[in-house]
Amino acid sequence: MDMTQYLTAGTYIDSDSAQVIAFAKQASEGATDQRAAALRLYATVRDSIIYDPYVNFADPANYRASGVLASGRTFCIGKSALLAASARVIGVPTRVGYADVRNHLTSPRLYEKIKTDIFIWHSYTELYLLGRWVKATPAFDRALCERAGIKPLEFDGETDSLFQPFDQAGRRHMEYLKDRGAFADVPFDTIKAEFLKTYPSLMSGHGLAGDFRSEAVAQTMDRSQSEG
Repeated sequence: MDMTQYLTAGTYIDSDSAQVIAFAKQASEGATDQRAAALRLYATVRDSIIYDPYVNFADPANYRASGVLASGRTFCIGKSALLAASARVIGVPTRVGYADVRNHLTSPRLYEKIKTDIFIWHSYTELYLLGRWVKATPAFDRALCERAGIKPLEFDGETDSLFQPFDQAGRRHMEYLKDRGAFADVPFDTIKAEFLKTYPSLMSGHGLAGDFRSEAVAQTMDRSQSEG
């Protein structure tokens, strides 16, 4: 299999960015092999970049690895792009995959804005490790998970790690509805066009003001109390 396209820098998976190269080398420092290095990259991207769906969905910087590093926050697509770019720096072939999901971790204000708990083009990263492709999803950072009562999603480099189906209280958290396939680079134009049709209210401004982490936690607490 020709892995060239999965090791080469792209427009959004910009593994040739000086900032991405420095990030990848620092995050993977001390790892004894590619798998160990990939696990360090996964944990660093997951936890050091804040998951924030309140960012401007129309801004390409929120989809680009170097842009994500500059801001320190973004939603799943940008975080997956950063993991993919960082892994390419250390010689691990990567691609980015997408699926439509029903996500029960949202905020009342975000739900009111988009009128649905279905999120299209939810992103994960596929890494070629130990002779095969494995999926990893670095979206929800540990701090958000702990405050929302969700176990952080782990990745062992050998098995697919896609989603937490239940939160720590046993309530359903996420369901995958439709596979969108995998790509060598983020298909920004396609995603933007789909977002414009599905979430026009999110694409017409500059993102939502506020702290998603706090608002999502409040919603989870309200739901827990109503179910108790």
